[in-house]
Amino acid sequence: MAKSNAKSKSVKAKSVNKASKAQEKQASESNTESKPEPTLDYEAQHASEATTEPRRCPSCGSTDIVYDAERGELVCNNCGLVIEENVTDTGPEWRAFDADQRNTRSRTGAPIKYMKPNKGLVTEIDMYNRDIRGARLPSKRQAQLYRMRKWHKRASIASSSERNYLIALPELNRVASYLGLPENIRESAALLYRQCVKNNLIRGRPIETVVNAALYATCRSAGMPRTLDEIAQISGVPKKEIGRAYRVISHELNLKIPLTDPISYVPRYVAALKLSGEAQEKAVALLKQAMKKGLVSGRSPTGVSAAAVYIAGALIGERRTQKEVADVAGVTEVTIRNRYRELKKELNLDVNL
Repeated sequence: MAKSNAKSKSVKAKSVNKASKAQEKQASESNTESKPEPTLDYEAQHASEATTEPRRCPSCGSTDIVYDAERGELVCNNCGLVIEENVTDTGPEWRAFDADQRNTRSRTGAPIKYMKPNKGLVTEIDMYNRDIRGARLPSKRQAQLYRMRKWHKRASIASSSERNYLIALPELNRVASYLGLPENIRESAALLYRQCVKNNLIRGRPIETVVNAALYATCRSAGMPRTLDEIAQISGVPKKEIGRAYRVISHELNLKIPLTDPISYVPRYVAALKLSGEAQEKAVALLKQAMKKGLVSGRSPTGVSAAAVYIAGALIGERRTQKEVADVAGVTEVTIRNRYRELKKELNLDVNL
């Protein structure tokens, strides 16, 4: 009986052990099922935490590390160790002190071209009809590209204002090229014309008139004046119409255009007459004396400037005739003689012409 009882007890213990092991196995499986596997977000979170850990100095272990923008170096502010040299500044070259400045100064991509109807922000299909290797495309492919160009042009120029720019901006570029004006003057004139269109100043006026008036105003504002006669002669628009449109633009847009300085005409006249730099310096000095005595006010700046160049050439032995100077300046010989007499009398010049 004792042996049978012992056997039964051992069997019961073994069954209890098996049951407990089975329960532990089920519990472990349930725990593994309930615990989610680490996802990419979890790993990325730990990676971001690792990357955001403050950088430490390899010498003293301090986290007080500063960036020297002038030398492009990372320096430990505690021990003075230069941790890294020639650090590239990937930030912008401008500074902003508030949100408005940050929004207006931040930019990406190529600069805006106001001389183009779409401001240069639209992709264009060229006219070369060649592939990437420079080989000429077959005729069927060329016909397809022709249709693509046509519809691309129609889609990119949809509004009436853009069609207006398609006429106005080439005219502005043509006149500016004849006048020898640089790119920045053309861009400023195109921007001013766009403001005129935006404020409906072009309504009831020809496009060519407003374009040339905007160009005239831009030249005066930039200190590179061109006369109304010059612009009218090149553009074919009457001088009075350009002047009238210019007055409307300056009044409606509240332009602060300074008075034309006679000195600004001197370099052009000297270069056209092939005079030396000494003649230019002498003419500028004469005009400064005339401006101090009030001889310029109420008179045409081109006439006074031409007379000063005429006198300066005679004083240094580089004489030019009155007709040559008058043709370059776009004034009459009578105007040069009158301004010459005034300058000679008021400035006490010892010159006989």
